[in-house]
Amino acid sequence: MSDPTAPSPVQARPADFWRRADGSVEAITRDLADETAIGLSYDSRPYVVVMGTGADVEDLAVGFTVTERIAAYADIARVTVSAAKQGLLADVLLIPAAGRALNLARRRTLEARSSCGLCGVESLGEAVRPIAMVGQGPQVTREAIQAALAGLEAGQILGRRTRATHAAAWADRSGAVILVREDVGRHNALDKLIGAALRAGLDPSNAFILVTSRLSYEMVDKTAAAGVAILAAVSAPTALAIRQARDAGMTLIALARDDGHAVFTGPERIVERIVGRLAAP
Repeated sequence: MSDPTAPSPVQARPADFWRRADGSVEAITRDLADETAIGLSYDSRPYVVVMGTGADVEDLAVGFTVTERIAAYADIARVTVSAAKQGLLADVLLIPAAGRALNLARRRTLEARSSCGLCGVESLGEAVRPIAMVGQGPQVTREAIQAALAGLEAGQILGRRTRATHAAAWADRSGAVILVREDVGRHNALDKLIGAALRAGLDPSNAFILVTSRLSYEMVDKTAAAGVAILAAVSAPTALAIRQARDAGMTLIALARDDGHAVFTGPERIVERIVGRLAAP
């Protein structure tokens, strides 16, 4: 649920629209996605500033903490979100033993833009680090993947208004969409989704994630860190994302559209329902 004190994620702005067919110019008003500076701190120590949609900020803070391997969800004592003149501040209070994890986490030396998953990381070794191995995960049917795709489309409230945001959905093995989160940044949308799922007590070993964006390798890294074994996307993957997914033991599905989808890694988790039974493709 969005914080009522947070800035609106949508702003209406006027524009002059030129029509090529007849050269006419029409005054219009367009709903636009807004971007807000969101500072993330740990135990009141500044860590990073991300540019994102100013909604579901507590979800973002929890998801970022887990997917960046700063601390486990069980190590988060509290998240406090407050408004500032320049944006929003989310302070994550860690239990005392977990605070030491900050010494091992990837430090950021500049703000992370909405389009950037690794802005400010200080070394190549920190950028492409060993990926977490996922567990067995669920088996899902192709129909479940297509059902989740429809559920993701239905859940994109900001996307329908602005046509300028990404979305991520949490689906159970039947393809029922349980949660959807949106943001101007694809990484933020995924972090918000993972944070919301953890806060709701959802089981990552019995779920899969579907995103609207391309599958760059850091999307695979974040999903693996959350313990989810199946990641699907509307768009295409990068070659590095495929290699990372294979190393993690993850099932990677992309180009998920109304007419089908492509499985790039982990096909053993995708099953077909044939005459009342499940059989591997």
